[in-house]
Amino acid sequence: MSTFKLLRGRSSYKLDALQNQVTELFRARETTTENPELLSEVQNLKETVGEHSKQQEQSAENLSQIEAENLILQDENQDLHTTGNKQCQF
Repeated sequence: MSTFKLLRGRSSYKLDALQNQVTELFRARETTTENPELLSEVQNLKETVGEHSKQQEQSAENLSQIEAENLILQDENQDLHTTGNKQCQF
């Protein structure tokens, strides 16, 4: 499996986890209005979601950088391949 696909899979997994945490946060918020003792748990979930959001952003930036580097390497590889083919023809 390519690095790109692996990172995309990890990002997708993290995004799903983040969405699940947001859902849990909303559920906890609803419950908190009924049970104020859960306020600290809601706060912890908010902090966790915030941390995961930052990690998701960083992963997206890393993925973009790797994709750009991959394109450059593909272009260089194609150039080397083309040059090699031309040399073999002569």
